[in-house]
Amino acid sequence: MKRPFALAALVFAVGAVAWVVVQWSRGPAFDGYQVAAQPLVQTVVATGRVVAVSRAQVGSPITGVLVERRVQEGDSVQPGDVLAMLRSDDLEAAVREAEAALAELQQSTRPQAQAALREAEARLAQTSREATRRRDLFARELIAREAMEQAVQAETIARLATERARLAADTLAAGNPSEASARARLATARAQLAKTTIRAEVAGTVLTRNAEPGDLVQPGRILFEIAREGATEVLVPLDEKNLEVLALGQSAMCVADAYPSRPFPARVTFIAPSVDPQRGSVDIRLTVAPVPGFLRQDMTVSVNVETGRREHALVVPNDALGAVDGDRAQLWLVVDRHATRRDVTLGLRGLAMTEITRGLEPGDWILANAAAPVEEGGRTRVRKAAPLTDAIDPASRNELPAKLE
Repeated sequence: MKRPFALAALVFAVGAVAWVVVQWSRGPAFDGYQVAAQPLVQTVVATGRVVAVSRAQVGSPITGVLVERRVQEGDSVQPGDVLAMLRSDDLEAAVREAEAALAELQQSTRPQAQAALREAEARLAQTSREATRRRDLFARELIAREAMEQAVQAETIARLATERARLAADTLAAGNPSEASARARLATARAQLAKTTIRAEVAGTVLTRNAEPGDLVQPGRILFEIAREGATEVLVPLDEKNLEVLALGQSAMCVADAYPSRPFPARVTFIAPSVDPQRGSVDIRLTVAPVPGFLRQDMTVSVNVETGRREHALVVPNDALGAVDGDRAQLWLVVDRHATRRDVTLGLRGLAMTEITRGLEPGDWILANAAAPVEEGGRTRVRKAAPLTDAIDPASRNELPAKLE
């Protein structure tokens, strides 16, 4: 009875040793991938907000009491639309006073000056005739010299009076300085009165209102803020590390947090020339066209900027890459069940996957972990991991982390 039992134990031990020897000869097993070409889109993912191309801040040019407000947030306005009214009693009185002064000049002062001129001209004509007659009488020695000189002096005085009357009439004539001054005073009074009506200077949408009837407003205080009509933009702060892959004209897909099922396209139209030193970020602007009707100012938007695309790219997971230095890296390549360290050149890089432009061929097997405990040339078995197409999202996108905390 003991001999069969011993024989079975010996057979089992020999089998176990043989299994161990076989496994040792095959080498340890590690997860790995077979490299294949596939489409790859690299995107920068970030969060921004909706902004207008520009905003107009509307205030009052004069100090006054607000008596009427005609718009509120969300109203659309056109140039010239009335936004608010200020109390204007004193300025209306100033306009009436200036109008009365101009009317007096045109209807009273000017006619009086013209009448005075005609009267002076008539007196001059009379004194001239009298001076001529007396000169004739004096020549015939019918009157004394004194009488003749008195007539000549009277003529001279009349002539001077006529010149003064003519100058006064010319000053009050239409278009001359007196009327121009009166019209300027009237225009100034009307301009001051017009300032009590606060109007929109641009077409757009009222974003904020900061005054109510009864408030005392002063120059420098912002009463309304208007988002100008025109292109709508998405302002996005990105980590400066993404500058290398950003370029004007790149397309983007945006999703408003309030409407996650309604994505809309945009395009990079501005990259800030400077970096915020406090946050290490750079602002970019995406122009939205056409503009969805549901967008609102300052709405939070998630943005995917497409920074690179390959229709056929050899990609590997980032965990398979080690000793990354710029566009160089190393990975474990398995050839005939032996692991060898392979230098590769990197292309598009993202959060999960990286393109290999040199160093690998389609069909090559690599280890999924760059830090796998294997030795150069050591025997290695590859345990097939999930396909590369399952390791990225359905759109075959690589996402560069760009959201600033």
